[in-house]
Amino acid sequence: MTNFSKEMKRPFFLNGSQNETQTQPSKQGMETQNATSLMEFVLLGLLKHTKVHTVFLAMILLAFITALMGNALLLFLIQVDSRLHTPMYFFLSQLAFADIAQGFIIIPKMSADFLIPGNPISVTECGVQIFLMMTVGGVECLLLTVMSYDRYIAICKPLQYPILMSRNICFLLTAVAWIGGSVNALIHVAFTLAFPRCGSKEIDHFFCEIPALLKLSCSDTSRYETTVFVSGIVLLLIPSSIIIASYTLILSAVLRMRTKSTRGQQKALATCSSHLTVVGLFYGAGIFMYMRPSAYHSPEQDKIVSMFYTIVTPVLNPLIYSLRNKDVLGALRNLVGKCRVLQ
Repeated sequence: MTNFSKEMKRPFFLNGSQNETQTQPSKQGMETQNATSLMEFVLLGLLKHTKVHTVFLAMILLAFITALMGNALLLFLIQVDSRLHTPMYFFLSQLAFADIAQGFIIIPKMSADFLIPGNPISVTECGVQIFLMMTVGGVECLLLTVMSYDRYIAICKPLQYPILMSRNICFLLTAVAWIGGSVNALIHVAFTLAFPRCGSKEIDHFFCEIPALLKLSCSDTSRYETTVFVSGIVLLLIPSSIIIASYTLILSAVLRMRTKSTRGQQKALATCSSHLTVVGLFYGAGIFMYMRPSAYHSPEQDKIVSMFYTIVTPVLNPLIYSLRNKDVLGALRNLVGKCRVLQ
């Protein structure tokens, strides 16, 4: 009986060790799977899989193609026409390049997520998207401010324009815009991705944006939200105040022009109104998005607001600056005329 009992116990012991050995890898597999899932996000997107939203996606893709072609054409005209080799159009070319980059950062990924639901995006890819979007957004904020300053000097101090807006100063202002936008973006990426995340990995947005990503954090983000607010003051409120002040002085100067300069008045007002249209859309949406407390954010509202400065504004920029600008239209006519002669 003793031997029998030993034999009975032995398989039990062996089976138990085998079960532990078999169970151990499965636990490791689960831990590995959980760790992998924490390294990925899922963008829920802007659209649902309905016929109406499919049509809406087609409209967004059409808008993306329109923005791409319009901004690319504007860039080309500025490069080939010597009459557009001025500070104003140099800054406008930088703005067009930023709009093209912004479209490529957002639209392809958004379209892929619509076609492949649940398509993940890694933390690294999400960080890169935030960095690029924040850089381009910061550059546009600063460029629009520089463009308003350029118009102020051109209209209010025309004799000093060649000195105050020389080639070197234009390059310096552009470099400050790109470097400032990049540094600001890098700081925000470092803080945003450092917060611990727990629970859901689904981002209720169509791209990685800071307010949407902060909602996944299980720690207190109030201090960082204060940093975002301060950043909004520096890149949104202060530039918009400078722009308003510049155009107030411009409007005052234009209204003081003599009646014989009616044509000059109309040209100056057309240029300024075009700029203010873009400024109102871009800064209005940016301030509404980044300078509200997190408690007042809702996913649906954030998506609609984000569309204005990611999809709508890049489409309107080339249309506003070309259709309401005689110099650009003249350059386009010259280009079309040369093409006809070559044919």
